[in-house]
Amino acid sequence: MIETLDRSTQIDLLSQQWDAIEALVAALDENGWRTSSALPGWTVFDIVAHVIGTESMLLGDQPPPHDPTRIETDVRTLAYVRNETAVFNEIWVDRLRPLSGARLLELYRDVIYRRRVALAAMGEAEWAAETASPIGRISYGRFMRVRLFDCWMHELDIADALGVRVEEGGPRGELAFIEFARSIPRVVAKRGEAPDGACIAFTLTGPLARTLRIQVADRASYVDAFDRSASVEIGMGSGLFVRLGGGRTKADEHLDEITIDGDADLGRRLVRRLAFTI
Repeated sequence: MIETLDRSTQIDLLSQQWDAIEALVAALDENGWRTSSALPGWTVFDIVAHVIGTESMLLGDQPPPHDPTRIETDVRTLAYVRNETAVFNEIWVDRLRPLSGARLLELYRDVIYRRRVALAAMGEAEWAAETASPIGRISYGRFMRVRLFDCWMHELDIADALGVRVEEGGPRGELAFIEFARSIPRVVAKRGEAPDGACIAFTLTGPLARTLRIQVADRASYVDAFDRSASVEIGMGSGLFVRLGGGRTKADEHLDEITIDGDADLGRRLVRRLAFTI
C-alpha cells in the first residue's frame, strides 16, 4: 500500500469524498434524513451534522448556541460517549439536530465550499506542519488522510442506512483503507490478544481485495511473508472487514461470511474483537 500521496492528489480525493456524501443525501425527504444508522444514537442527519462539525472546527468555527426552547442534553451522560472527541462530536450533532434536512444540506455545502477554499490556499509548509488530531499530534496532511477515512466510513454508514450500494474501492477507498489498516496490528495484539510468535493472515475479497499478513514478535507488525507457517488464516469480504473494524456490526452475525483456517479459537477471538474506531 502506498503510504503517501502528493498534497494536490490527496486534497482532490477528499473533495471527491465530500461530493460522494452529498450525492447520497441531496434528494432525501425529511423521513429519509431521520433514518437510523448503525452508529448508536445517530441518524443519517446526525452523521452529516458530525461531518459539518468537524470541518467547521477545522475552519475555526464554534458550535451553534443551544436553543433555549429545548431541554439541554448533557452529552457526557450518553452511553456511547466515552471520550472528549465523542463529546465534541455530540455537541455539534445535538446543536444542529433541530434543523430541517434541507437546511442541514445548505450548511454542509457552505462548510465544504469554505474548506475547499482553505485547502487550496494551504502551502506545503502548512501541509507538513504538526497539528493536533483525534489520533495525537501528526502532520496536517496525515490528518487530512484521517479525515478522508472518517468521511469514507460515514459514506458507507449512510449508504447502509438507506439500503443503497456505493463504490467501496477506487482511489478514495484505497487511501481510506491505508489509514484504517494502520491500526489492525495493534488491535490484533491488544484487543485480540494474539500471542507472541503468532502469524495471522487476513485474506480480503471484494473491492479492496488484498492479504494482510501480521506477525507478533514483541509487538505486532505487517510483514511481506511469514518466517513460519501461519497460525490462522481468516477470509472475508473487505466491506465486512471494514465494518467490523469500525464497530458497525458484530462478527457473530456474519459467521457464514467468514472462513477461519488454523487456530480456530484465535481466529474467532480476533474477528470478534476487531472494532477499534472512536
